[in-house]
Amino acid sequence: MNIKRFLAVFKARNIEFFRDKSSLGWNLAFPILLLVGFSFIFSGDGRSAYKVGLVVKAPLTEAEIYKDNFTSTRFITFIDYEHITAAKERLSRHTIDLVIDNQFKQYWVNEQSAKSYLVERIFSEQLSDYSRLETSGKKIRYIDWVLPGILGMNMMFSCLFGVGYVIVRYRKNAVLKRLKATPLSAFEFVSAQLLSRLFIVMSMSTVVYSGCNLLFDFFMLGRYINLFILGMLGAFCLISLGLLVASRSKSEELIGGLLNLSSWPMMMLSGVWFSLEGAPPALNIFADFLPLTHLVAGARKIIIEGASLGDISYHINILLIMSMVFLSLGAYFFSWNTER
Repeated sequence: MNIKRFLAVFKARNIEFFRDKSSLGWNLAFPILLLVGFSFIFSGDGRSAYKVGLVVKAPLTEAEIYKDNFTSTRFITFIDYEHITAAKERLSRHTIDLVIDNQFKQYWVNEQSAKSYLVERIFSEQLSDYSRLETSGKKIRYIDWVLPGILGMNMMFSCLFGVGYVIVRYRKNAVLKRLKATPLSAFEFVSAQLLSRLFIVMSMSTVVYSGCNLLFDFFMLGRYINLFILGMLGAFCLISLGLLVASRSKSEELIGGLLNLSSWPMMMLSGVWFSLEGAPPALNIFADFLPLTHLVAGARKIIIEGASLGDISYHINILLIMSMVFLSLGAYFFSWNTER
């Protein structure tokens, strides 16, 4: 190996990176922004490890005793429910880990949940006088609950990175500059990219779901056509977001940072791995602005609750509005050969 040639290439690549002020600044700023964001989200004495539902029906004086007996335990989030039915539904879906009804001296556990078992052991002394009950109906495994999140997360990465890097590479290699000389409009190019990626994402997701379903026999109460339609709307929205992010940049390092900025909050705060039940109101409001939140929430309602498209119309409408906004802005700001 020729050391001079090696050092020349090494020096040239370093100069290329450090002269790109946008990517250099982003590599410095992104970890700081990530740390600041997570320190704000998970600030306090520590993130709760378990969630317990409390059915609040008792008089105030009795409720105060109730609170002292249970909610003084640290690192456990206690969520008040007015109706036992709603609490038991969330317990069966692994959203919470235990349900306690102080008025009738009863509590419910989910035999399929390891967390439910551990919380019951933690409160074994306080619950010694309570009747132990299990959730009724068909039991839902954790893999059934987490399935929509995993599929949604896979679609998110495929949509964002599959579109963003391609557009930036086209722009950097002057492919877009050549296309600009043709009658092709920005909207036509963006729409073609969107539909192409939508076909690829939905084809791959269908194959993955079908193959895994043969192995795990997933729980499914709703209709597959409703799940497919929701998946198309979610993928359409995420692809539109990827097109917007890549609408002007020609730096692969910068677009990588911007796509990470778009994907990380969705991966952590859209209910992919854990439920946002009992989370701070500000966090739930922020999560509502993330497309993946509505894709995952709607899919869970179809799979676990058997919801129809009308039942999840809120999530569908939000995805449609976001898609139109992202696509319109992406087409408006789209640049063939310049960086904003």
